[in-house]
Amino acid sequence: MATRTKFSTLSRQVLASPRRFSVPQILSPRRSLANRAPPSYPPLQAGHSQRCPTNPRGRRQFGASSISKGATALAFAEEEPVDEVDFDQGTLPAGKLRNIAIIAHVDHGKTTLVDQLLRQSGTLKPSTDQNPAASTDGDSEFGQRVMDSNDLERERGITILSKCTSIDYKGTNINIVDTPGHADFGGEVERVLNMVDGVALVVDATDGPMTQTRFVLGKALARGLRPLVVLNKADRSTARPAQVESDLFDLFATLGASDEQADYPLLYASAKQGWATDQGPNASGQAIVPGADMTPLFDLILSHVPPPSHLDRSKPFSMLTVQIESDPYVGVLYLGRVQSGVLRVNDVLWALDAQGNKVGEGKVKKIFGRRGLDRTEKDAAGAGEIVSIAGIKMGSGGVNVTLVHPEGWGEGGPTALPTTPIDPPTISVVVYPNDSPLAGQEGSRLTSQLIRDRIYKEAETNVALTVLPGPTSESLELRGRGVLHLGVLFETLRREGFELGIGPPKAVLIPNPDVPGQMLEPVEECTVMVKEEYAGGVVQKLTMRKGEMVSYEADEAQEGWVRIVMDVPARGLIGYMAGEFKNDVHGQGTINHIFKGYEPYRGAMDTGRNGALISMANGDSSGYAMMPLQARGTMFIHPQIQVYPGMVIGESSKSQDLYINPCVKKQLTNIRAAGADEKIVLASPKVMSLEESLAYMADDEIVEVTPKNVRLRKLILDVNKRMRMKK
Repeated sequence: MATRTKFSTLSRQVLASPRRFSVPQILSPRRSLANRAPPSYPPLQAGHSQRCPTNPRGRRQFGASSISKGATALAFAEEEPVDEVDFDQGTLPAGKLRNIAIIAHVDHGKTTLVDQLLRQSGTLKPSTDQNPAASTDGDSEFGQRVMDSNDLERERGITILSKCTSIDYKGTNINIVDTPGHADFGGEVERVLNMVDGVALVVDATDGPMTQTRFVLGKALARGLRPLVVLNKADRSTARPAQVESDLFDLFATLGASDEQADYPLLYASAKQGWATDQGPNASGQAIVPGADMTPLFDLILSHVPPPSHLDRSKPFSMLTVQIESDPYVGVLYLGRVQSGVLRVNDVLWALDAQGNKVGEGKVKKIFGRRGLDRTEKDAAGAGEIVSIAGIKMGSGGVNVTLVHPEGWGEGGPTALPTTPIDPPTISVVVYPNDSPLAGQEGSRLTSQLIRDRIYKEAETNVALTVLPGPTSESLELRGRGVLHLGVLFETLRREGFELGIGPPKAVLIPNPDVPGQMLEPVEECTVMVKEEYAGGVVQKLTMRKGEMVSYEADEAQEGWVRIVMDVPARGLIGYMAGEFKNDVHGQGTINHIFKGYEPYRGAMDTGRNGALISMANGDSSGYAMMPLQARGTMFIHPQIQVYPGMVIGESSKSQDLYINPCVKKQLTNIRAAGADEKIVLASPKVMSLEESLAYMADDEIVEVTPKNVRLRKLILDVNKRMRMKK
């Protein structure tokens, strides 16, 4: 305790004569409060911000930038317990750390829950001067879904990438990882589970456990993590917590949870309203009484999630990277959790791939931790802390790469850390450079080499993406988790100025090791929630696509609704989920799927798609020509759209392809007509998005993607050559 005595003596001297000492002298020996753990404050009240005792006009702030000169700085320094920071290492003690991931099915409230934790911890500052307590959910002051920072995430209202944030509660640093809920982005969940020591499973109190709930919970249990459960949206009148609890316990048992894992704590919460409570409905079935704030969840995280004390800080430094970030000032950052040892600025590190080969090295320039949505610079980081490191140069890769200190490992030298196995991809597409007559008019990146380099760079960070050589020298085969997974990648490329052609999605088939000559195909477990009057049509369509019924039962939460579970080949869902399902259920139904496994190939299937309306002319489409053509089928384009021969501009009402000319213009003469012109009336065309086009296209078609347009066309544009190929 000599350090405490010396520190207190300096404090008394400075308080007596503040001008004799400067702030850096006072903060010796580390010379900064930037790495010091925050002091302990009382629990927060719902909707109120936390005030710093020595800075009553501002919010809680830490680090050297928040320290004022003179006696105020000393008062703040003396209020903090000295043992909050390990001065010998410059790192947070392992007991003051908690690492937790938020996992759930899509739309069950993960990101909204993280928003509330950031707000009520005082980490997230309001965007206006209004009182945060003026709104029940705080969206007007703080913004909605602040963790969804990607443009595509905000447009679609979903989480695509896993993101890490950090809050401070009662002197403990809690690192929180927000994960996606869609099955197509399951690779993001799998790769971040090795960074955390616990998970919070969020379950909708009305819907109960869904397909992605089973997937993410199974991955967490397999890693030995002990979940805590949050029944979200418990404020709704349709909530059925008793039945959901029963279904959830059955799911734990089905997934083979241990006795310790099955003995999970349970909270009832409303992330939108900002409260959580451990008091469920009573025996009479009365509604859950709302809590005051999120304090029960904060306390449960501290008590249930173990600190990373099992990681040894006496060993040499090692860390497995799980994400690549970028900064305009320091360049590439590698995010991960320190697995062993202590890292300091200016340390020299090696980068090892999964096989232990050296793929890079460098000197650590910067170490960044997290404080809410911002990065905070650190001088050192110990085992258990989640940090981003700048200064490492790698030739290729970056995710699932081990960063190690080259010395102190003994005769064997440094070795790579084990990586988390990723489920195999199920869908593949072929990507070509754009060779249509309109190529190069909208994009700036056109060549196959630019496309190849960008896709291989994406594969370094997107662990669920596999890149293989294509059927031609200029093409590539991409394999991913689903149409949505690949569609998000292609949407990102088009916004970057790329032009490319995308082939039809196909299921990834593998040979059966037990039966020579037999192929196995991926099968998805498909869960459909639909009104009973539309259930028959859905079952018929999925049966046509080689689906097999697993269960059919009435939904207890909503009268007149049914829950259907079917095993459907992945290729059968490609064309059905994009738009046909919405028409079958009249917008009153949901469909979710999760990869089940590989099963023997079930044979060819008839999706029932009609032929295409194919343009046979080059020019701009006209309403005069399109009006009589509406009787031939459904149009995909508006008038005054540039078309070319071989471009698919509609769906025929018959099973055969039909060649039409949408560019005919009315012939103008100098002869006055006796009658008035016929009024042109056009129905609204069916304009498809990128994902809908990918799911709709036939085997002989490709999707032309440019920064401004998505067009459907035949792979072979020349009609005569196409006819010869069919013979």
